[in-house]
Amino acid sequence: MSQTIHVEADARAPGTPLKHYWSECVGAGRACEGLRASWQEQLRVVTRACGFKYLRFHGLFHDDMFVYREVNGQVVYNFQYVDDLFDRMLEIGVRPFVEFGFCPGDLATEKGTVFWWKAHGSPPKDYAKWAGLIDRTVRHWVDRYGLEEVRQWYFEVWNEPNLKSFFAGTRSQYFELYKVTVQTVKAVDARLRVGGPATSNFVPDARFDGELEDTSCQNETYAASDIDALQWKPVWVEAFLAYCAAEKLPVDFVSAHPYPTDWALDEHGSGRRLAREVGATPRDLAMLKEIVARSAYPQAEIHLTEWSTSPSSRDFTHDTLHAATYVAKTLLDSVGLAHSLSYWTFTDIFEELGAGDEPFHGGFGMINFQGIPKPVFHVYRFLNSLGDVCLARQDGCIVTRNTATGAVSALAYHYPKELMKQAPGSFRAFPRGTSEAAVARCGREMGLRLKLSGLPSGTHVCVETMDAAHGNSVTAWLKMGSPDNPSRKQILKLKEAGTALHKEEFQVGADGEFEIKRHLPPCAVMLLRIAPANLLANEF
Repeated sequence: MSQTIHVEADARAPGTPLKHYWSECVGAGRACEGLRASWQEQLRVVTRACGFKYLRFHGLFHDDMFVYREVNGQVVYNFQYVDDLFDRMLEIGVRPFVEFGFCPGDLATEKGTVFWWKAHGSPPKDYAKWAGLIDRTVRHWVDRYGLEEVRQWYFEVWNEPNLKSFFAGTRSQYFELYKVTVQTVKAVDARLRVGGPATSNFVPDARFDGELEDTSCQNETYAASDIDALQWKPVWVEAFLAYCAAEKLPVDFVSAHPYPTDWALDEHGSGRRLAREVGATPRDLAMLKEIVARSAYPQAEIHLTEWSTSPSSRDFTHDTLHAATYVAKTLLDSVGLAHSLSYWTFTDIFEELGAGDEPFHGGFGMINFQGIPKPVFHVYRFLNSLGDVCLARQDGCIVTRNTATGAVSALAYHYPKELMKQAPGSFRAFPRGTSEAAVARCGREMGLRLKLSGLPSGTHVCVETMDAAHGNSVTAWLKMGSPDNPSRKQILKLKEAGTALHKEEFQVGADGEFEIKRHLPPCAVMLLRIAPANLLANEF
């Protein structure tokens, strides 16, 4: 056995506040996909089980949403599709984290710059018309939903404008776009929350220091013997904050996308696809927090509006257990460093590269196209079951209490040090179909001894464990023969496999104490909940 961790906690201890920043926001592909029944069904599932409060996606102004057209020289607005989407989101219980982008075709300087669905990632050819679009859209939302509701939303200007595919313009053009947008939104109501620059993953070189990306600077990174020894930094953030301060522009939040890689999306880069070390994300967030604190906007919130193990929608690791365990570790290691870290995405109903060729194709989603949960779904469900007060914390385990109900919960995970130095990614490590077997052989069990006191005697205890044999839907699919088009019966069996966690039930003793000892296999994640039985109903 590689290690044993001992954790003790008193349920009556005052503890320290624990903010569920991981459930503030989650991502989705594009607005038009949200008009599908299956997308909405999956959103309802993750909102209920994982507690997500906001949802962010691309394509709000894309032509398939019909918001903006020019007919005979006149602008025509149509909000019917957006209304339908936002109405249904709000009914489900999740608010928009609005991403203003990309351009409508009739306003774009370049068309079809990125994705299968041909997003128009370019600056508007007329900034006055862009301002008119923003003004008309925001005022429409205020009229439809009320000012107090819209004040609770967030408004992010664009997506990854440092990448040419997303913004075929310069850094200065983006800064001007932010200026026009924030001034327009604030003219509607000064309390509406606007931010940026929504740039892509951190880099260790000067490729984004100028007006346009200079890919030759990447050679310095490629030549490094240890890329994790380099000084990684967020893209454009310091320049953006300095510009806004000089122009006296509001910045309610700062946003970026800290994927733990050297590359930003499937269509971008030289193909080297370097992955960073496992602890890259908390280090990046700590640096970003420091940058914001010493800027002219120290009170600005920090929202990481996209994040996952990699920025590829064809990375088989997204479907696996070890990626889910990495997510659990990273989220707990990053507590207190940001207001949100938004997982990209909740669903595989996602078409940046078109449809996936098979049910488990390495899509970003927590749930696959057929509605089958992946292991990462359960990690977010487990995290949502934690309380708002931390009673004990060490690497591999956290114990919490819910202030409202008094329920005590603990989450333990085993991410073996022997697994790999870098964040998981199938483009670099494990070939398809062998990853789970490789992980099972990598590392030894971790001993866990968890002792809790100060509990009401006789209280119900529920323990759920996810490991290679429980709640691992992709392995079940591989054992099924990897059908490209599973039958209805096969889909039901895969859903059963994806939800079949190992479950145990106990009761707290008369002395108000409970102790559990377990040997967790590599990449196992365990949730323990102690509360009256009526509060322990399964969320999924």
